Amino acid sequence: MARSRDLPLDRDGSARFLPWLVALMVYLAALTIAGGAALHDAVQTWDAGLAGTLTVELPRGTNGAGVPQDRIDATLKLLGQIPGVAQATRLDGPAETRLLAPWLGQDVDVQALPLPVLIDVQLKPGVSLDADTLAQRLRIVAPGTTVESHGSWLDRLFRIARLVQFGAAAIVLLIGLVAVITVIFTTRTGLAIHAPVVELVHLIGASDAYVARQFQWHAFRLGLGGGGIGLVMTLVSFAALKWTAQQGLLPGETALLPALHLPLAGWIAVLALPLVMGLVGLATARHTVLRTLGRMP
Repeated sequence: MARSRDLPLDRDGSARFLPWLVALMVYLAALTIAGGAALHDAVQTWDAGLAGTLTVELPRGTNGAGVPQDRIDATLKLLGQIPGVAQATRLDGPAETRLLAPWLGQDVDVQALPLPVLIDVQLKPGVSLDADTLAQRLRIVAPGTTVESHGSWLDRLFRIARLVQFGAAAIVLLIGLVAVITVIFTTRTGLAIHAPVVELVHLIGASDAYVARQFQWHAFRLGLGGGGIGLVMTLVSFAALKWTAQQGLLPGETALLPALHLPLAGWIAVLALPLVMGLVGLATARHTVLRTLGRMP
């Protein structure tokens, strides 16, 4: 539907920088949302990978001697007799290499390192074993054995992730507040510049709502256009990061942190930002114009 434009808002220099400011805010908000969503996805991946698992550690001798094979066999046999244990597997050289790769690199010779023997224990679905109780049973056949349940580590990880996500949400809200303030300032400036024209259209019978509609759709177009620019900047940044990772210039799947992939909800939030910014501009401009005109005699 066509809308008449009695106010020359497109030739108004007061709003020339608004699209670029909106583009920057959309870019920062998109990166923040992407980081928070990717972190949530990564934590869920870690949780799924570690849930229902235990790690049994058999220490080496005090003189640096390796763990006797009969002690390893006895530990594996005992684990196989414990109800709730689905599988117990000793980590071999390649598995230990992958485990240590984020810290020592792929070329490390794990056989030359004084490492303890690690046994990966998979629990049956729905089964939970107390790590301390299991360790006490295993020490009967292998003194000094320890059991790590990953539960405390995952709890700390979840707490940190929640704090980071809360911070990301606060940043996005702050960016939205800055956008509102920017639109208010721009709209008030436009009203001041076009005050004679506004008075003229009032004299010929135009209502405050009519004037507000012109400002609100002008702000919507600027917000949507600036948001589109910010979205393009975001997609280019994502593509650059993906290309950099594919070239091996960033840590990949074997890194200390797993490769972060933006989930569907994150993509939806990022792609919706230009429309959200346009609607924020529309609502803010309309409210500002109506409130300002309502105070005029």
